[in-house]
Amino acid sequence: MTKTAILGASGQIARWVVDGLAQDADAEQTLLVRHPEKLGTVPGNATVVTADVLDTEALTEAVSGLDIVYANLTGDNMGEQAASVIKAMDAAGVKRLVFVLSLGIYDEVPGTFGEWNRQTIGPYLGTFREAADVIEASDLDYTLLRPAWLDDQDEVDYELTEKGEPYKGTVVSRKSVADLILTIIRNPDKYIGANLGVNKPGSEADKPYFM
Repeated sequence: MTKTAILGASGQIARWVVDGLAQDADAEQTLLVRHPEKLGTVPGNATVVTADVLDTEALTEAVSGLDIVYANLTGDNMGEQAASVIKAMDAAGVKRLVFVLSLGIYDEVPGTFGEWNRQTIGPYLGTFREAADVIEASDLDYTLLRPAWLDDQDEVDYELTEKGEPYKGTVVSRKSVADLILTIIRNPDKYIGANLGVNKPGSEADKPYFM
């Protein structure tokens, strides 16, 4: 049985993960949210915890006894949030972490799209880079994900790039990112220590198609 904590469980990618784990007979999930009313229907194998990830004591209690933590967070203090997650996981003795960040935090997006991406979200990338640096300096078995611009296509179609490689593509579906996360939850030895860009193959362009 795999016991998973989902931090930011009301988010759009997280909802796909929650629904996917609801189909796994041997899965248990702990959904940590600040506003539980945003969750909608809660699966029978899920427990809801109302807390903020910056409340390290509450977070430690929430992840204790679990196998893996998946964090899908946002904000202007991502480094601080990541540090709290690490501290809670260390205190609880949980090692496996999947953490979703953003493309562009290493200036790895080439060409015209890279220039457009920097102009559009550049001011927000520093805080996601802080989170990545904090996690990579930790003793956790982490996987960092850097999705392309997200859409709501009902499809699973993605490819991966490693840290240090030029980024590919402009978009990827939330369902695709969730599929990758579910793959890791179900196969926790996969992608340990990896820092992965996630994009839809063949989606290269000057900017996302919906912008």
